[in-house]
Amino acid sequence: MLGWAITFFIIALVAAVFGFGGIAGAAAGIAKIIFFIFVVLLVISLIANALRGRGPKV
Repeated sequence: MLGWAITFFIIALVAAVFGFGGIAGAAAGIAKIIFFIFVVLLVISLIANALRGRGPKV
């Protein structure tokens, strides 16, 4: 998912360089949404892993 956010960010940068403001804004918005979804899922995953509390396998 982070890969998708980076891809849309790069698309936004390229579009901005070539002067396509609408496309750049849309791609940047999509990248921002995907990035925040990634962060939320990461935090949920870290909390779930901490609550599960499995120790190292012996």
